[in-house]
Amino acid sequence: MVRLRGALDVAALNAALVDVVDRHESLRTVFPEADGQPYQRILPVEKAAPELVLRESDSERIAADVESVSGHAFDLESEIPVRAWLFDVAPGEWVLVAVVHHIAGDGWSLGPLARDLAAAYTARCAGTAPEWEPLPVQYADYTLWQRELLGDEDDPESTGASQVEFWRAELAGIPEELPLPFDRSRPLVGTHAGDVVELAFDARIHRGVVSLARERGASVFMVMQAAVAALLSRVGAGGDIPIGTPVAGRLDEALDDLVGFFVNTLVLRTDVSGDPSFMELVERVRVTDLRAFGAQDVPFERLVEALNPARSMGRHPLFQVALAFQNAPASDLVMPGLDVVIEPAGTGAAKFDLSFNLSESFTGTGEPAGISGGIEFATDVFDRSTIERMTGWLTRLLEQVLADPERPVSRARILDDAELRQVLGDPGEGNDAGREVPVGVLPVLFEEQVARTPDAVAVVFEDLKLSYGEVNERANRLARLLVEQGAGPERFVAVALPRSADLVAALLAVLKTGAAYVPIDPDYPADRIAYILEDAHP
Repeated sequence: MVRLRGALDVAALNAALVDVVDRHESLRTVFPEADGQPYQRILPVEKAAPELVLRESDSERIAADVESVSGHAFDLESEIPVRAWLFDVAPGEWVLVAVVHHIAGDGWSLGPLARDLAAAYTARCAGTAPEWEPLPVQYADYTLWQRELLGDEDDPESTGASQVEFWRAELAGIPEELPLPFDRSRPLVGTHAGDVVELAFDARIHRGVVSLARERGASVFMVMQAAVAALLSRVGAGGDIPIGTPVAGRLDEALDDLVGFFVNTLVLRTDVSGDPSFMELVERVRVTDLRAFGAQDVPFERLVEALNPARSMGRHPLFQVALAFQNAPASDLVMPGLDVVIEPAGTGAAKFDLSFNLSESFTGTGEPAGISGGIEFATDVFDRSTIERMTGWLTRLLEQVLADPERPVSRARILDDAELRQVLGDPGEGNDAGREVPVGVLPVLFEEQVARTPDAVAVVFEDLKLSYGEVNERANRLARLLVEQGAGPERFVAVALPRSADLVAALLAVLKTGAAYVPIDPDYPADRIAYILEDAHP
């Protein structure tokens, strides 16, 4: 949303909006169907002129008003993919909300959209039409170019076929679902309801990330990806962490000033197995990412169709955690007679379980000044308090691995003192048996012990000895399988195993999913076992 203070010419703003839609074909394209197949139809601006909807509001209602229109549902068969509302908040104070369907614009598009709107408004205030350079291409030209680039997938020599085969090999055996520290079981059908917790790293951490990236020939994004993967592994997600990331897709400067959906999504498979140092993990990420970036042309939707992973209405296919670095050009608005402030408008939605959205800031001399953003999370499975703790875990992990990059990621402490006291039940801090332990912390506590003594003996059974690291690996593998079967908070998992090392790993695996275990002695009579199962409903 855009806050406007000053003398606003509403008629000029409405005309400027029409000018922008006229300039960008993607904003006046509809998608009717013929024989069950949608096709693009570009409308002349006379038939597609958007209406600037005027509404009254005030300082108390504006947040709710903005949220109510931000989730506008488009009928793309007949409706152009852009709508705009202007809220009159107070004398000389307005809020402009422009909603663009993702089929017509991506994050990068905000830059040219803002620049063109400002230029058109300035011209209309002066009583003239905007005089801007013609766009070298339109979005429809790009779609034709992409089709030619990918070629016929039936031709094994085509770019499309070779990239699909690359991803088929790259993602073979990928986890269907990451066992994250959920606060409740995933619904069968996701609501996509979401919230955001702010996340910020100071200039010191930013400098450390930049320095390590330069040392390893990596990017800041790669270092942050390694940190996020390490964190997820530490909270029970295992050693195979698929992370989705958007790539701009604007590989030609002729596309820089276009409004359109060029972004594609890549699945970056992060290998945290074998207890690597953070330095080694960054190198693994660098190698994997460079391979993936070389095969970024095939659309993600086509990739899902080709790989055909197990589907669920409750989660995203191939990955459930995303990482995005916002490096698009700034979308500042300069409009005559107005003070203009651009603010993000919350939609109350989340496409993934977790989405780390970050951007860098720099001083006037180009020095790192901090990394900020937020963690968007699905409220279907997470409480806000869990994500707030997660921001602290990630900050502490970064502080330690940047100070000592050769430190194994499993040995970086992520809990703060208060969390440790809460989990350990330190009576000196007034702890009592009735205090609720946050879901997700007990698995982290075990990971802390793994970090301290990974090779120490944890379980002895007859002639078998397992270290903390070995028990943890077994538990992580089983936890992933349990999550795939529906295990999670507020659920019961029956465990019918004899005394063994496997029993210890199984109980730990259940705890990692957030579920409770129902112990069953396999020597019980069959009717006794049946009664327990009927009563507990595991």
